[in-house]
Amino acid sequence: MSASEPTTTYDLAAPQFVAHEGGKVEVRATKPLRGMDDLALLYTPGVADVCLAIEQDPSLSRSYTARNNTVAVISDGTAVLGLGDIGPLAAMPVMEGKAVLFKHFAGVDAIPVCLESGTVDELFDTIVRLAPSFGGINLEDISAPRCFDLERRLRERLDIPVFHDDQHGTAIVVLAGMINACRVLGREISSLSVVVAGAGAAGVAVTQLLQLAGVTDVVVCDSRGIIGKHRNDLVAHKEMLAATTNVTGKTGTMGDALKGADVYIGVSGGTVPEEQVAAMAEGPMIFALANPTPEVHPDIAHKYASIVATGRSDFPNQINNVLAFPGIFRGALDAGGVQISEEMKLAAARAIADLVAEPTVDCIVPPVFQEGVAEAVAAAVAAHAG
Repeated sequence: MSASEPTTTYDLAAPQFVAHEGGKVEVRATKPLRGMDDLALLYTPGVADVCLAIEQDPSLSRSYTARNNTVAVISDGTAVLGLGDIGPLAAMPVMEGKAVLFKHFAGVDAIPVCLESGTVDELFDTIVRLAPSFGGINLEDISAPRCFDLERRLRERLDIPVFHDDQHGTAIVVLAGMINACRVLGREISSLSVVVAGAGAAGVAVTQLLQLAGVTDVVVCDSRGIIGKHRNDLVAHKEMLAATTNVTGKTGTMGDALKGADVYIGVSGGTVPEEQVAAMAEGPMIFALANPTPEVHPDIAHKYASIVATGRSDFPNQINNVLAFPGIFRGALDAGGVQISEEMKLAAARAIADLVAEPTVDCIVPPVFQEGVAEAVAAAVAAHAG
């Protein structure tokens, strides 16, 4: 915080501070230590044979250490929720919260690891050196475009699952919602024209997963308007989007993109003027996912849309990553710590969608606390391993 920025006074007796006091995670032993006999087995001398066996066959570390059920939740604090670049210490409460969700929903032990921000090379080297302690790496709240290169390089280098939840968790749940929205409206997903507002981590992943699911007409917009081959101001990941989206060659603003569009997916914040919403196709789908303030307020969206989804828990159709990432890692770990493939992501989205037995306009994804979500996602992921 700069010297010119005002300081906010917080009430440390407020419920949210009380709930965080002392942190939200701890380490507990899984084996009893009742006396010298246990000590001799769990530590020296008994531990020596286990160490030597693992040296001889490293795969035994999955059975004789906690690695196979432990995920590192790694952030550098550069893109935390809607708070921006707040640094590693301020990111820790979010990473601890993520660890709570991993444990509650999938029984996965997750360790928050908040790193000083640096270059992609520095983050890559650090995470590679930490990786032997973990069965998987969940990247979290790392700014774009650095996150794309970091995840790609880690996936190439490591033999354990690496997953940037801000990208792929969002995309999986958005696709699940769209599958059921199509069921409700009697549409084929391949027939939809989609506008994605935001070309950061979530926008890129949403676009790519929708394309894998059969959507061919996708237009992505950033703060300067429609992304396409006509733009000469694009960084690498936007050049990729220009080459693979906007097949009709649209130009102009997001308002131009929305004219006649079937679906709006907002992952960038800001506000979409009502007249632009009104210009969409009749009865569109609106996924306004900025949190806490959706790009299109549901009261406005419902005036025009058949299906409305947000990132908030106080409106129907909450698109929440917790429907995806616990089961994704549970399935990948249970399958032997395999990398998470595009087929697994598609399978996870379909599994989430299928958990809604009778989709309606107000229920296109299961509620967060519905029983069996993580288990169904894990089974779908494990079935596509190998």
